[in-house]
Formats: sequence, C-alpha cells, structure tokens
Amino acid sequence: MKIFDVSLTIREGMAVWPGEPLVVLNRRTKIEEGAHANVSFMSLGAHTGTHVDAPFHFIAEGSKADEMPLDVLVGPAQVVEVPGAVKVITADVITSLKISDEPKRLLFKTSNSKYWDLETNEFQPGFVGIDLSASEALVNRGIRLVGIDYISVSPYKNSKPTHDELLGAHMIIIEGLDLRSVSAGLYTLYCLPLKLHGADGAPARVILTQE
Repeated sequence: MKIFDVSLTIREGMAVWPGEPLVVLNRRTKIEEGAHANVSFMSLGAHTGTHVDAPFHFIAEGSKADEMPLDVLVGPAQVVEVPGAVKVITADVITSLKISDEPKRLLFKTSNSKYWDLETNEFQPGFVGIDLSASEALVNRGIRLVGIDYISVSPYKNSKPTHDELLGAHMIIIEGLDLRSVSAGLYTLYCLPLKLHGADGAPARVILTQE
C-alpha cells in the first residue's frame, strides 16, 4: 500500500490568508540551554495550512469542528486534475471533468500546486477556486466532501457564495492540500482535524492511501 501525505508542514513564515494571524512555532525550553526537556509553543489560526472548514465558519447555526462526522472524513475519494488553463472552476468545468458517481469525496488538483513548489511565504491571490455554479453542481451530485490545493476553496474576494452553498449542504471542505505527489485517480482518504471545541475550523493531518 502506498501512503501519500497531502498535508502542508506548519512552520513560521508560511503563507496565511490575508489578515489571519501569522504562525508562531518555537521552543520555549531547550535541552541545550539546560532544560530537562524541549517544549514547543505554537500560536496559529484555525484555518492555517491544511485545514477543514466546519459549517459554523459561514453559517451562524452550523455545526462546529468537534462535531464533524468521521464517516465523511475517512473513506474512498477521487482526485481529479483540472487543466492548467482553468482559472476558475465553474459548472462547465465540472461537466468536462471525469468525475465518478462514487465516491462522494472529491479532491481538486489544480495549477495551485505550483505555489507549493515555490516555497514562498507570499499569499497568492490568483489561485484557482470553485465558483457558485460549480458549488451548486457539486451539491446536486451529492458530493459530501470537497478539497482543493490552496488556502481557500472559493475564488479570492468572492468567498461567501461558494462557502454558503457547500457548507449549507453540510459538505465538509478541506483547504490547503498539497497534491503534488499524487496523480488523478481513486484513493482512500484519512482526514483528522484537531478536535477544537466550538471552533469554525481546524488544522488537519490528511493522508491518501492506494493499493
């Protein structure tokens, strides 16, 4: 069995959504300075790196991060590769892709993946996102989980329509995936967000496996 880690490494200086807190991750006690143990401190936003959006992120009465259903977060998934020329995933793009009826977990590998090769700390506003028409198409297909390879599933400065549609349908959203090492195809997804009480999202370790 092949195991693919599709999570970003959380580190100081990494790109975050504009206005979100920067990552602080350092050792507060150090063995080389006489401490009995190395002990690290971290401070970061709930939507840092590879993370999951809970419905509460955009819906006032939506469920929280600690209430996410594990039977959706774990199971068969399809990775689909979006042509590099696509700048926004629309309903027409969804129709053109070879999306299987099953499974109901769908991960989009787009030209966003090139940003992880750059290892830049700069936020990239030109990332590929999913628009409202595509969101409606995904809901109509009965998709239960959708993931994408940049910090947001929706186009920059147009976040609400896509999030409202997907989260309003109780769909789970994974953002900030690193899909450089995987090809289009079928996998088993394991996505385990931190169990943060009452939170609107949570960082997650995400892996894909394939026989």
